[in-house]
Amino acid sequence: MNVVYPKDFTWVQFIKSFVENERKPTVLICCDLCWEKYQLVSLVTAVSSIGSRCSTSMDEGSQYYHHNLLYLLDLDCSNAEENIALASSNNLFSAPYRWLVITSRANNTNIDLLHASPILTDSDLVLATRTGDLVKLIELHKVSANGSMIWTPRGYYNGSVVDVRAHRELYRRRRDLRGHAITMSNVIQDSNTTRLHLPREDRLEPEYDSIAKLCWMGVRLGLIMLNATPRYIFSNRWGYKVDGQWSGMIDDLYSGRAELGTNLVVTEERLDVVSYTDSLAPFQVRFIFRQPPLPYVTNIFTMPFSTNVWVAMAVCAVIGTMTVYLAAKWEAKGRKGQTQVNTIGDAMLLTVSAIGQQGCAMEPRKFSGRMMVFVLFTALMALYAAYSANIVVLLQAPSDSIRSLPQLANAKITLAANDVDYNHFVLKWPFTVHPRSHPFNDDVRKSIYRRIDPVKGQKYYYNLQEGVERIRQGLFAFHSIVEPVYRQIEDTFLENEKCDLMEVDFLYNFDPFVPVRKGSPYFELFRVAFKQVRESGVQSALSKRLQVSKPRCTTKMSSFSSVGLMDMRPVLILMLYGVCLSVIILFGEIILFRL
Repeated sequence: MNVVYPKDFTWVQFIKSFVENERKPTVLICCDLCWEKYQLVSLVTAVSSIGSRCSTSMDEGSQYYHHNLLYLLDLDCSNAEENIALASSNNLFSAPYRWLVITSRANNTNIDLLHASPILTDSDLVLATRTGDLVKLIELHKVSANGSMIWTPRGYYNGSVVDVRAHRELYRRRRDLRGHAITMSNVIQDSNTTRLHLPREDRLEPEYDSIAKLCWMGVRLGLIMLNATPRYIFSNRWGYKVDGQWSGMIDDLYSGRAELGTNLVVTEERLDVVSYTDSLAPFQVRFIFRQPPLPYVTNIFTMPFSTNVWVAMAVCAVIGTMTVYLAAKWEAKGRKGQTQVNTIGDAMLLTVSAIGQQGCAMEPRKFSGRMMVFVLFTALMALYAAYSANIVVLLQAPSDSIRSLPQLANAKITLAANDVDYNHFVLKWPFTVHPRSHPFNDDVRKSIYRRIDPVKGQKYYYNLQEGVERIRQGLFAFHSIVEPVYRQIEDTFLENEKCDLMEVDFLYNFDPFVPVRKGSPYFELFRVAFKQVRESGVQSALSKRLQVSKPRCTTKMSSFSSVGLMDMRPVLILMLYGVCLSVIILFGEIILFRL
């Protein structure tokens, strides 16, 4: 039977009490402890008695259990230096791993190795130094890789663990970055004057790079909350992978020139090099256009009346024709005249004249026949007035024919995009990023992209001002971030021109989020600070200052616009058919009577 000596029993009981005080699911990883076998057995037994497990393997296992791992390192062991180097090279001192480092010598030289290790803000490392039966607990971390080590008292053990932490949350204990400089990469694409106005936050030229300005304001407030010094650099693109190399802001984060950047859209490739926190400057990228006029998408000349009304009119016309013809037949018994209705064709011509409220040379002579014609003209006059009024309204009315991407692709309108960097990439994402498995790889998006950027011929990219003006003129869809477009629309559109604005999403992406360098020790600090900026209402207030929402339609009054050939297309086609039919009848009569 092995006997555990008091010295060893103190360490075992301390480790057991420490794990209990963590109040977290814990798997204790013993980093090549130089203890005797019976000591390790006692440790495993003690830890197992409180529902935790032990392991002697440094293998991290599944990434879904990393937050459960608590590494135990004894600095008094001869292999401590090797284990520290292994942990540093494998980035095991960072979140979510936890460390308990023990030593019986306060002047242990291996402590200096910890000072040179990357134990940064997100590290949860506790140094336990033992003097007799008293064990002092100290938290170690550095604000930056080249900064000095910060020693923070955590408590002590003297038969039981006494925890002196003011807060158990690591964020609340590490939120003071002591003035450390944090660099943000800001994407500017509209105007170089943003380099001057963005750091000043003077709210001048809000129409340029509003997303970058808004995001910088929110990030700066978050960094001030963390007692960090905000710094900035600029990039002219968001960041895309071309020939295996990252560009723009993503490259700034990947190379370490910046710690975080401007809001951007989440993509699968970017997840390999950046992590996302919160949305400080939400924006949408969509097609914006005015709904086409109703005559461009349907035959408005059949719309004023329902099918039942048209059927009733046809029945009334037949009845009117028959009554006029019968009255004319009765009149013909007395005498005949050149202007008298003699045939069924004459009666039909008179009825058609009444429908169109036009005069006719032929008319009844008797009072009864004239009364029938009078009633016919009067009844059809009301229908004619209602029909004409409806046609006038429909000529000015917008349609609602385009509400989805397939409808936009099939519409006879011009498709174009804002001539900025992101449109040259995002429009072809569905066909260049994992083309076989991408959920948006369909013929509709491909046809839209080819209409904007054909292989041969003119490419439809316009600057913001020209694109908005073409939207105002109609039959033009413009792909862009919607906020700057709406600001331009507010300044240039008439009130009635804002009523038929429509937008259609091309990418169906999530909201954009602030990207942070992959593996950044400040990620959790940023995440919580940015949420506090949003929850406090500051982000909403800043957004209302710089961003413009979709213009509201304050009046339904239509302005005068002349009728074009496209509006009269059904009428012109009917006239063409009538001319062709009359010519055919003419030739038929010539052939019939000459033969």
